[in-house]
Amino acid sequence: MESEQKNAETTEDRRELVKELGSNLTEGTDGSIYTMTIIGQIEGHQLLPETAKSTKYEHVLPLLAGIEESTQIKGLLLLLNTVGGDIEAGLAIAELVAGMKKPTVSLVLGGGHSIGVPLAVCAKHSFIVPTASMTIHPVRMTGMVVGAPQTFRYFNRIQEQILDFITSNSNISREKLEKYMMATGEMATDVGTIVYGKEAVASGLIDELGGLSDALQCLHKMIAQEEEK
Repeated sequence: MESEQKNAETTEDRRELVKELGSNLTEGTDGSIYTMTIIGQIEGHQLLPETAKSTKYEHVLPLLAGIEESTQIKGLLLLLNTVGGDIEAGLAIAELVAGMKKPTVSLVLGGGHSIGVPLAVCAKHSFIVPTASMTIHPVRMTGMVVGAPQTFRYFNRIQEQILDFITSNSNISREKLEKYMMATGEMATDVGTIVYGKEAVASGLIDELGGLSDALQCLHKMIAQEEEK
């Protein structure tokens, strides 16, 4: 009776995780895997409208810290379908994942645009499905901007940080990445490039082309190797 009640409570807790945070904890033969979704827009210091799908960084950051510290969770699977969003919030999440010692695998589904690119490459191994797309463009900002040289330098420094992070966590060359970022004629009314699954892998931006089973198989292999150590 107690066992049934405990299982019911565990199931309810998992439903709440999926409902509130788009996350799920799955128990496998080699330990538990935490699945986290990065969807819609990355919400930063400003609240987005209630009608917008968003990933709130203040929810994600403590979760990642808890995953790293947990003795039950053996690995992290990051599922991405994001249009981008707040630069600082996106980089904060990406830096936390990149700094984790536990096995981490990312899978780009649908899109990994803008600040979603650092989030896609922050895991120890990255996958992308053939139909997914990734938009690489210069740093830009909506709303009122002070028209001064200092503003341009600020944007340029942020852009350099993003370039450094992406090239440090993937196999793409800085020259190739800058070429994608500053391309003209690739996107209507904008500067930048949209790359799809195969090209993202060929360029070195993403490690492998594959789906959910491939990502999970890779994560289980990484967990097994970690256990052997």
